[in-house]
Amino acid sequence: MTTAETAGAGGAAPVPEVAARAVAVTKAYGTGETAVLALDAVDVSIERGRFTAVMGPSGSGKSTLMHCLAGLDTVSAGQVWLGGTEITGLGDRALTRLRRDRVGFVFQSFNLLPTLTAAENITLPMDIAGRRPDPRWLDRVIDTLGLRDRLGHRPAQLSGGQQQRVACARALASRPELIFADEPTGNLDSRSGLELLGFLREAVDRLGQTVVMVTHDPSAAAHADLVLFLADGRIVDRMPEPTAEAVLERMRLFSTGQGAAGGPDSAGKG
Repeated sequence: MTTAETAGAGGAAPVPEVAARAVAVTKAYGTGETAVLALDAVDVSIERGRFTAVMGPSGSGKSTLMHCLAGLDTVSAGQVWLGGTEITGLGDRALTRLRRDRVGFVFQSFNLLPTLTAAENITLPMDIAGRRPDPRWLDRVIDTLGLRDRLGHRPAQLSGGQQQRVACARALASRPELIFADEPTGNLDSRSGLELLGFLREAVDRLGQTVVMVTHDPSAAAHADLVLFLADGRIVDRMPEPTAEAVLERMRLFSTGQGAAGGPDSAGKG
């Protein structure tokens, strides 16, 4: 279920449930004349149970936005919520606990421990936290990602695509509120990348997860429900139901200096 109950007897439109949101978030690196403004008063809400892609030219702030939403980086101003919890200003211990218990991560580098099997890598965060995985959920994740016959293999015995699937299963295993994927197909060949994107799509559609993916690839973004476009630290456009062709055309505007033009909702599949 991705929306709250309709409010009031007048039949108002349902209000989407929010997995994360940022209000007037600013992130600056450095001070004085050498300061770099990575995010400039960004407002954004990530809907629960949906797949959101974040795109923009190099230096646009897309990775910084993901890091701030995930609690991996602090903000210079503004507020960030994960669900109903404001994470702005939380101490290191509280942030570490929140990320461990409520957030999953899939990075471009797989970050698997070479001495552990695939099964041990998948459950490692929960093992460290002293928590037992839900066996039925874990089985569902493993079968959805097609890893059943690879659980006893170590990373060196797996292909790049299989290693990224293990990393994806690790992110899903604790049933987090939100999964952040930072260029997850960057180290994969086209076939493996397509498979991984299909698995992320299934995680949303079949497992009810919420995914936020930073990518530079229009074909990858086309797997999402919504694409957010950043330029100069601001969200300048959003595209529901994207296609690769529509995203590519939108990205071309950045190379011609028109990237900040565009309306609030560009046309997608419809």
